[in-house]
Amino acid sequence: MASTNGLVPITRAFLSSYYDKYPFLPPISSDVTRLTDELYDMFKHLHDPSSPLPQGERLLVQEAESEPPHKMDENMWKNREQIEEIMLLLESSNWPKTLQQQSTPGDVELAQVLKQLRDKFEGALKVVESFQSKNSNNIFNTVMTYMPQDFRGTLIRQQRERSERNKQAEVDALVSSGGTIRDRYALLWKQQMERRRTLSQLGSATGVYKTLVKYLVGVPQVLLDFIRQINDDHGPMEEQRQRYGPPLYALTKMVLNIRLFLSFSWRRFEDIKLQKKQISILEEAVEVYVSELERFLNFIGEVFANSPFFVTADEAGALEGNKNDGYSETTVGAGKSHEVSLTVETVNSYIAWDFSILQGKISTDIGFCVEHTSSSGHKTLILPYRRYESDQGNFCAVMAGNYRLVWDNSYSTFFKKALRYKVDCIPPVVEPVPSTAAEEE
Repeated sequence: MASTNGLVPITRAFLSSYYDKYPFLPPISSDVTRLTDELYDMFKHLHDPSSPLPQGERLLVQEAESEPPHKMDENMWKNREQIEEIMLLLESSNWPKTLQQQSTPGDVELAQVLKQLRDKFEGALKVVESFQSKNSNNIFNTVMTYMPQDFRGTLIRQQRERSERNKQAEVDALVSSGGTIRDRYALLWKQQMERRRTLSQLGSATGVYKTLVKYLVGVPQVLLDFIRQINDDHGPMEEQRQRYGPPLYALTKMVLNIRLFLSFSWRRFEDIKLQKKQISILEEAVEVYVSELERFLNFIGEVFANSPFFVTADEAGALEGNKNDGYSETTVGAGKSHEVSLTVETVNSYIAWDFSILQGKISTDIGFCVEHTSSSGHKTLILPYRRYESDQGNFCAVMAGNYRLVWDNSYSTFFKKALRYKVDCIPPVVEPVPSTAAEEE
């Protein structure tokens, strides 16, 4: 295992000392709370408690009157969801019928305001999406910095890519079947929790990556420990939630009340026209929300990118030589060959290899091929014969049985080859099936 000399254990106390250097200044504007309260008061003026509400609006009221979630990433998704819901309300096709007709100068003026507000929210949505994408990639790429640069890291990357394609296909299918924005974001958050569990499993050597973690020679234990506990309720990230959560929670509450007021304004538009003061408050609220959200995301993005758990490969000792890195060395004599047999018991297992011919010889290539032998003795060529100086690859085995990896030097009359190689059969990596308890996290 690579040396971890010099690494500081990543704890909440350690993060606290780091975050002391990064206060969120100036703090969130007092206008956020003031305007949130004003929007809620305007909603109350529009709401008739004796009138039954559709389920969607009833849930919206409950959410606006409750405390925001404690998790920061859940708040990010919540803000993004509400922004999309508001943009939908601000589309002209969803305006009240009389407003769509724009039969009065006041309606024409209001229509212009609404289009400008939608543009502001569209810009804010792009900022949130960009933040989430960069943060997700940063975390994954940081973890991958410590993965040995052979088929182990390649397989984990392939698993992630395959998993993300499957997740996107789930979302596309939901949208195609008429799923609402709320439905879509419920699915997106469920998928986010699956990513969390997968990352945690990588650190604890259980679940989806159980069969891969044993190959992670060279990964500093402090990194695996951090991955395992990163999102615990009382783990390192709790310091982040307490330091930087309140500004984000205030923005979540604000955007919920913007949507709440707009939704009920459209509901009662034919009975209660929007007043100029209400429109002015709405405009100010959107301006403050968008500017404060962008300021917060720019700030927290820098804090995340420079946080001390994002250490370099040099600092972690991941690039130090490792005598026990799983490679074997052998000499393949002139006119000879060398082979390794692997037994595959389960289809969709991975056969993986990484080899090179040690330099310093006159001839530095060697033939290589892979063939399968079934239980009945039938042979199938899987990877055609070709000569390589080095190669790294893998394939998904669609048949159980015996696989032979053959390095061939029979064409050489005089020169032996110094071969350095690593091969393995890795059982299928499958998506975890969350339990009921996991889904309730």
